[in-house]
Order: sequence, then C-alpha cells, then structure tokens
Amino acid sequence: MAHHQILIVGGGAAGLTVASQLKRARPGLEIAILEPSPDHYYQPGWTLVGGGVFTLEQTRRAEADLIPEGVRWIRAAAAGFDPVAGTVTSTDGETLHYDVLVVATGIKLCWDRIKGLPEALGSHGITSNYSKDLVDYTWTTIQAFSGGNAIFTFPDTPIKCAGAPQKIMYLADDVFKRSPAVAAATKVIYATATPGIFAIPTFAEPLRQVVARRGIEPHYQHTLKEVRAASKEAVFAVKEGDTVREEVLPFGMLHVTPPMAAPDVVATSPLAVAGPGGWVEVDKFTTQHVRHANVFSLGDVSSLPNSKTAAAVRGQAPVLVANLLAHLDGQPLAARYDGYACCPLITGYGRVIMAEFNYDGQPVPSFPLDPTQERWSMWVMKKDVLPWIYWNRMLKGAPHERRFMPGVAG
Repeated sequence: MAHHQILIVGGGAAGLTVASQLKRARPGLEIAILEPSPDHYYQPGWTLVGGGVFTLEQTRRAEADLIPEGVRWIRAAAAGFDPVAGTVTSTDGETLHYDVLVVATGIKLCWDRIKGLPEALGSHGITSNYSKDLVDYTWTTIQAFSGGNAIFTFPDTPIKCAGAPQKIMYLADDVFKRSPAVAAATKVIYATATPGIFAIPTFAEPLRQVVARRGIEPHYQHTLKEVRAASKEAVFAVKEGDTVREEVLPFGMLHVTPPMAAPDVVATSPLAVAGPGGWVEVDKFTTQHVRHANVFSLGDVSSLPNSKTAAAVRGQAPVLVANLLAHLDGQPLAARYDGYACCPLITGYGRVIMAEFNYDGQPVPSFPLDPTQERWSMWVMKKDVLPWIYWNRMLKGAPHERRFMPGVAG
C-alpha cells in the first residue's frame, strides 16, 4: 500500500495550484497528484476559441510540464474513497493511503440528461464550448449561420463559469450583425433555467441593458430537456409559478450548456453532501470537510457555494493551504475564504465587464474603476493578461495578485 503525506486527487487548475503553493510553503512535504490526463487545458480560454480569437492548441499544455518539482504524478483516476481508512483506490487498482487528502477532481458534464443531445452534438448546428471537441465547431457554426433562431442555453444545475453561456452569445451576435442580411433574418435567444440573467444583482442590471441594446430575447425559467436534431427543434420545460409547460423552439444554431454535477466516484462516496450535485461537503470558510478533518476540497467539485471559476480557485487555494498546514501542525484553522470569485463577462469583441464579487454578492473590484461598465481594458485583461497569469503564476503557486488585478476566471 502506497502512503503519501498529502494526496491530491485531480491535476487540474485547483490541484496543481494547491500542490505548487504547498511546495513553496514547505519544500519538504511529500505530495502526490492522482490525475489520468496527459493534457491540461486553460478552459477559460474556450469561449475565445469558440469565438475565433484563440486556437484550441493555444489553451493546451502537457500535464507533465505542469506538475511541480518534487511532486509525484500518479497517472490514474480515483475509483473509490474511504475517508475512515484514509485511503483512495485508483483505477489501476492501487490503494493509496494518505495523511491529508485534497479533493479537486473537477466537474462532470451530464450531456445525457438532455434527450437526444449526446448523439446530436457536433452536427445540425448543435454545439457547446464546454467540450474541447466542440469549440472549433462552435466557431464554424457561427461563421456559417445564415439566419433563424440562435439559441444559447443555461441549465438548472450549478455550472462552471456561469457567465460563459452568455459570453459566446454576445460574440456570436457580433458576427451575425456583420452581415445585414443575416442580422435581419436572425433572432438570438438566451434560454435559461434561472429566473434572471445573472445571480449577482450589481452585474445583472448592466447585462439586461446589453441584452436590450442588442435585441436579444431572454427566455427565463426555460430548461432544455430534449434536442430533436433532424427537425432542428429544442424542447424546453418552462416553469410558470407552480406549473410547468412544454415549449418547442426551432433553431438554426443551438449552443448548449449541459447540466453538471460532481463525478460519480465523488457523488457516491462518504465525502459527498446529501442531495443534488454530490459535491464534497466542506466548510465554506475553511475548505475543510465537515466530517473528516484530514480532508479538504476546493474548485468545481467542492460544496463551496459560489461561482465555479478558476478565479474562485485562486481565492480558495491559499486558504486551503494555510488551513491544511495548520491541521498538520495541530493548530486551529485560522484562514477564511470570503467567497471571492471573478467572471470577466465578455459582452462583445473588445468589451468586458469584469465582475468580481464575494459570498454576499457584493462587488469587490480590484481596480479603482466602476466594475459594471463594459471596458476595452478588461477585454485585454481577459484575452492577454489572465492566460499569462494562469500559466506563469497561478499554476506555479505564486501569491495571489488580487490586490492589484482580478484572479484568473472562466
């Protein structure tokens, strides 16, 4: 049985950031990362791939090049958790024992919860920027679009980067409007399961103005339930008070944001919170598991009740690291996470609203500027600065620049 002082399950943004910060804090720590993928993607860049600004390859790095020096990389995934025994079973059949566990597996995309969707993706104008295999098709579809309904959906579950379903919509609308004929023949629809356009009121108001200015139709409390590829129809369950009705909308393009949940191995484990989602149940301020003191979690798979973005990880990681080290030392967990998250809301080519907020939904801007305004400078931040920070600082464990600029976001 292999034993590790610290075992990190997941080598994505959260797992790599924590491993790097731990090694910077205490180089002598013995750390292993359990991660099966040979590639690592900067997923916040996929909106810009779907919008024709980046190539997919620009968002990829080899995982081997990102594992911190001195950290063991176990090329497998988790197959089971036993927090009482303090073990994780890998998909290779190995039993890994740990002193402290960090769960950072990321999120599961539940394509199959929408009838007809899995087999339709990548054809008939049906796409999603949430899959690396489809982002190029998104751009192809936008360029080839000649009219009809262009529908962009948001599901009835928490998702990673809650602004992303809108971002690609605004970029697509810009492209459609380049051709007067296409613009005249097009109706852009934002069909969201939520009752409003964005969960943070401060930023919802400017987004409502953007939608109104563009002539986009928001359809609230619309949950996509079925895709009929052959007839190019999207079927929605529409909530109206205590009743639900069905609505069928034809489309020329359909960008789907799938329902999301914790990976099955987490959701069915003793680490999961009871109820939908199956997230790892942690204290929202300390990131420590509520029942197992030597387990911590952050990122998309955690129950931390805020936006699931890389920027949130940027805020969570130093808190988790400080508290994990305190746990190892037998000291009280003093570090507190305030729910900081950041979402660069792309509202068109060259325009971004930099939404930064905390658990209370209060704006916490990093710049002395009105954060509700669309700005070219924030577009440069999203397109050029944040990717550099991600690869060169965040994943390498550098201190958070939050006092000076936003965290890296989705």
